[in-house]
Amino acid sequence: MLEAPDQQLSLTDPDARSMRHRGSGIVGYNVQTAVDTDHHLIVTHEVTNVGNDRRQLTRMAKQAKTELKAESLTVLADAGYYNGDELRSCEDHNITAYVPHSATSHNKAKGLFDRSEFHYIADDDEYQCPAGERLIYRFTRIESGKEIRRYWSSACPTCPIHAQCTTGKNRRVSRRVHEDVIERAKARLVAKPDAMHIRRATVEHPYGRLKAWMGSTHFLTKTLDHVSTEMSLHGSLTI
Repeated sequence: MLEAPDQQLSLTDPDARSMRHRGSGIVGYNVQTAVDTDHHLIVTHEVTNVGNDRRQLTRMAKQAKTELKAESLTVLADAGYYNGDELRSCEDHNITAYVPHSATSHNKAKGLFDRSEFHYIADDDEYQCPAGERLIYRFTRIESGKEIRRYWSSACPTCPIHAQCTTGKNRRVSRRVHEDVIERAKARLVAKPDAMHIRRATVEHPYGRLKAWMGSTHFLTKTLDHVSTEMSLHGSLTI
């Protein structure tokens, strides 16, 4: 098991992998579907053995765009698909994505100002803090392969609301090079508050039907190729 690339080994199905399931885990497969909002039909699908959805958004959206022969596409996905690089990739392929961000704020949990309370001023490449001071650009560095810009203000140590902002000397704010993509995604979701309701009423519909037909056994076959074929047969029944 330790010699395997992902340190996983299934003795009953060599392609099956650990998947998150209701707070614990289950060994199986991850089924991806793209469903149209008008008729609730599966436009395209794919079976993977990747245990999360973080890198699935662009690939599935591009497949749906190809199947529909569309120049542009609007996609709705749940928080499991949220990934800044994927959002940027969608924009590059003329795909408008609505994906909520479920990340919690450590500062907010401590009773400190949240990152959202620091307003970015694009013309000056600076942030304005709750106290009205400007956090200016200081330097750029690479973190986990990503280019990160860092900002802070020299006024922090003498700020009257310093204790509400940070436990350190200066409150520092990080900004990814493509942070504007994330900001646009957040603004889109605020402007369309019913997006996630539409998503639930769309993609969960065929999943509910499939699970009812398949019963508690779910997939009956083994290995990725066979499970993919089985899923194709099930998917054709939803038409």
